[in-house]
Amino acid sequence: MISLDYRSGQPLYLQVVEGCKRLILSGVISENERLPSVRELASKLAINPNTIQRAYRELEAQGYVGSSPGKGVFAMSGGTLRERDIKEINKAIDSEIKKLLDYGHKLEDVLAEINARFSLQRGDSFDNDD
Repeated sequence: MISLDYRSGQPLYLQVVEGCKRLILSGVISENERLPSVRELASKLAINPNTIQRAYRELEAQGYVGSSPGKGVFAMSGGTLRERDIKEINKAIDSEIKKLLDYGHKLEDVLAEINARFSLQRGDSFDNDD
């Protein structure tokens, strides 16, 4: 389900985009599954249909969905998209870690900070010590 935060500074169409991406990548929406029509989703979310249309256009531009005139909007392969996104995320992580190292931070300190942040968010840690 897509939930919207009306107090967020993020535009509603981007919240819809992120919600749809999450559903596709997690497999909740299967490959080639038809997404709700613009009017259906706008009605469920109680927002303007133009907002959904804009979100669907953005999802199509990013390769998450494909549209077929008269038939609707369909999810693309979540696995392929997930692999693509993971590669992009890993590139960004590599770049940011390199910046920190270039600024003189030690790798051990960077990893400790990542571990601390992850632990706070998930209640887990990267430590293999049992």
